[in-house]
Amino acid sequence: MPAWRGGFGRLWSAAVVSRFGDSLRNAALPLLAASLTDDPLLIASVTACGYLPWLLFGLLGGAVADRVDQRRAMWAVDVARGVLMAGFALAVALGHGTIALLLALAFLLTTFQTLFDNAATALLPSVVPRDALAGANARLMTGQQVAGSFLAAPLVPALLIMGAAAPFAVNAATYVVGALFIASLRTDAPAKAPKAPGSTLRAEMADGIRALWRDSALRGLAVATALTNVGMGALIATLVLHVTGWLDAGNGGFAAAITAYGVGSVAGGPVAPRLAVRIGRIRSVFVAGTVQTCALLVLGTVRELWAAIAVMAVFGVMGMVWNVNQATLVQERSPAEMLGRISSAFRTLAIGGAPLGALLGGLVAGAWGLNTPALLAAGTFTLAVASLRAVP
Repeated sequence: MPAWRGGFGRLWSAAVVSRFGDSLRNAALPLLAASLTDDPLLIASVTACGYLPWLLFGLLGGAVADRVDQRRAMWAVDVARGVLMAGFALAVALGHGTIALLLALAFLLTTFQTLFDNAATALLPSVVPRDALAGANARLMTGQQVAGSFLAAPLVPALLIMGAAAPFAVNAATYVVGALFIASLRTDAPAKAPKAPGSTLRAEMADGIRALWRDSALRGLAVATALTNVGMGALIATLVLHVTGWLDAGNGGFAAAITAYGVGSVAGGPVAPRLAVRIGRIRSVFVAGTVQTCALLVLGTVRELWAAIAVMAVFGVMGMVWNVNQATLVQERSPAEMLGRISSAFRTLAIGGAPLGALLGGLVAGAWGLNTPALLAAGTFTLAVASLRAVP
């Protein structure tokens, strides 16, 4: 397991603080969108805009992450996101929050995130030993879930009493705190391989895509993750409508469902690396996808809040198993000097399905009922699980 003192402890703290703020925003944003419009497609479009930059700039973010000092890139991005969120909070406080502004905010935040996430993935192997990567990923993701689900999600209703802008103002402050933790890191940055004469960002991005595609395990896992993200995009974009509309459970029910997902994710943290030791990383992902498919079928057919809460908890456990083993596999199988580009190619392919899923979720919810996005997600997860059977 990774040592807490030194670089990993600060990196963990930065990740947890940032996730706390992000979770405040992610819980408050759909509620704000639902207060501005009752059009499922418009509400889903906010989520879609939060994924679109990965298709436009994801590969570029990975190539830049392999060229620059990852620590400087991460704290600079956090400062920029803090300024952006502070401006948005002020606009909401002054009564200028609109759907158009929400769309712009989601797009800009994710544009910055394409560089931040790729830099963080490339930096972690220089902070912890290679044989501790699975434990480090599990602790990072578990800490983020605790901060997001146990602390942030229940706090949102209390903050909203203070005003619609309060969650976004706190989110801005967390970005600044995260930047301070990252800036204080003293770990040596990964060594950079000499660039070939005339090397361009376009050529380096192409190298990352080719390296991913030549690795059959990473290629198959990326395709499967893209299929699941079509379903996840549909589910996340419409979950607030599913709970508050189809289940008629109100904002409290929505908060309970999100919290249950967080509880499950935390429980899945220690399960993920242990399951991989017993059956392997790819088989662990296969098991996780199979269980999630069953959970989605229950979510879309049982019209009870208790069932939704139970399903979200199970979904969280298996989601953590999938995510920890996926991230670790990318780090283990990628050369250090190409990790940013390979991880960005993986993310771009994998996340590419999410904006499509978000828009499909809005369309099917409006056409056939607020529970149908969960059934759509079950279908895409079924395809993902089937595709994993061919992965070595």
